[in-house]
Amino acid sequence: MTLARLIGGFVLAHWRAYAASGVMLAAIALLGIWLPRQIGHMVDGLVARQLSGAAMWREIAWLLAAGAAIYGLRVAWRLQLFSTAFRLGVQLRVQLYQRLAQQGPRFYQTRRTGDLMALATNDVDAVEMAAGEALLAGFDGTLTLLLVVAAMTLGVDWRLALVVLLPFPLMALGFWWISRHLHIASRQALDAFGALNDQVQESISGVRTLRALGLTGQSAAQFGQLAGVASSRGLLAQRWEAGYEPAVGLTLNAAMALSLGFGGALVWRGEMTVGQLTSFGLYLGQLIWPMFATGWVLALIERGRAAWARLGPVLDEPLSVDDHGTVAALQPGPLRAEGLHFSYPGSPQAALAGVGFELPAGHTLGLVGPTGAGKSTLIKLLLRQWPAAQGRITWAGTPLADYTLAALRQGIAWVPQEAFLFSATVAQNIALARPDASRAQIEAAARDAAVHDDISRLPQGYDTPVGERGLTLSGGQRQRVAIARALLADAPLLLLDDALSAVDTGTAARILSGLRQQRQGRTVIIVSHRLATVMDADEVLVMRHGRITERGTHAQLLAHTQPDGHAGWYATQWRVQQLEASLEAPE
Repeated sequence: MTLARLIGGFVLAHWRAYAASGVMLAAIALLGIWLPRQIGHMVDGLVARQLSGAAMWREIAWLLAAGAAIYGLRVAWRLQLFSTAFRLGVQLRVQLYQRLAQQGPRFYQTRRTGDLMALATNDVDAVEMAAGEALLAGFDGTLTLLLVVAAMTLGVDWRLALVVLLPFPLMALGFWWISRHLHIASRQALDAFGALNDQVQESISGVRTLRALGLTGQSAAQFGQLAGVASSRGLLAQRWEAGYEPAVGLTLNAAMALSLGFGGALVWRGEMTVGQLTSFGLYLGQLIWPMFATGWVLALIERGRAAWARLGPVLDEPLSVDDHGTVAALQPGPLRAEGLHFSYPGSPQAALAGVGFELPAGHTLGLVGPTGAGKSTLIKLLLRQWPAAQGRITWAGTPLADYTLAALRQGIAWVPQEAFLFSATVAQNIALARPDASRAQIEAAARDAAVHDDISRLPQGYDTPVGERGLTLSGGQRQRVAIARALLADAPLLLLDDALSAVDTGTAARILSGLRQQRQGRTVIIVSHRLATVMDADEVLVMRHGRITERGTHAQLLAHTQPDGHAGWYATQWRVQQLEASLEAPE
């Protein structure tokens, strides 16, 4: 979609507001045309001594009334227009947010967070100005130009009008040249601002790491460099935009000189009165606004085009995971994966190769294996963050692709290793999926997640703000708050993706004990590097290099041996972890 089609559709949807603004602008233009003509009549009357004192004051009163009407109409059309144009900004920001919320990891691998934030601020503002101020100012300037030229040509003297308009084609050529360069400069300025915004976002998010590594000076230098680039490119765009004013000034000065020279000659020969020349001069002065409006409108449009060239592709980019399902609710039933194959874009190595399992409803499945075995990738396919290249996943006999993404999000409670908390209180973070949950329910979920005692020791208990990303809490506390949030959601499927990595063995045991007590009917998948976490699972899958190499219960895997007679990966790793635990245990 082009910017013109976007604005055209918005104008049609709000045609009443734009029509009202247009009527008010037309009235302003007509009053503006009447004023110079009336002043010219007054000058001729004064020169001829035909305008008495009372009549003169009456004429002045009419002029003041017209000026007051113009002022009121200008205020009214701006209020009408801006209140409508702001709706486009809201509409675009909502569309952008909804699109970003629906996109999967593939999209965010190629996009920078800071640049996306810049799209929602500067770029949307530029499009909004093009749809509002630029559109109506263009209409106002064009209408005023046509009426003024008609009044100069038909109402005063057509010969003088033709002479005065000679410099204007040169101004149009200058505008065209400036607009070409302004579009390029505006696009570069918006890109530079997006890069600067991304640097700020990353620096603030990673400020602790920068301080720990002593990189604050390097980060500040990089920020200064990006700020300089953004400033220079923004200044270049402003310079090109500033080129409109000299072009208008030179054109109007040339037109004024021609008007005085040729118009004075006509007055000298008696072919024009002084009042007519005065009216013509006032009309020529009224051309200042249309000329400046032209430059201003072109600048706003070029900024809007540059912004839409960045914003439009993001809004139109297809979803990384299609959402064409029709089933709106997850029904209790077994979860089954058959022959899953998957490779990340650009990677020649398969992340999953022939993975399959069946998990009855209400049972628990453990996923273990070395780093890079494909455990988290399997979780991402279950969440439909990535589509499988081959194979399929079904829930209660229905393929996951047949469910709507909203149904899957509501039916799955996922706790990743890096838990994310919002800038709200502890209670609000736990009750994120159930805002109507009572304090008793929130505390019960916190107890099951073994974090209630930690929360009670906070300055304001459950009403303590956790700060941005939950930085006021430790890593283990953030994980346990995220687990409490998932438990309170009471979704049919609970996914714990190494969500106990930041807690000690004793705390993990308490959490798992609470989970066993309250998970009746809930299907659970636990990904963990700590084998003690999955020892009570109904089935454990050992994954290596994207494949399932061992499967069975904890006892079966401990007894499993390879064809060469050596113990399997699970049994070997269990002994290693038990030895580590005994060495770390206090004497």
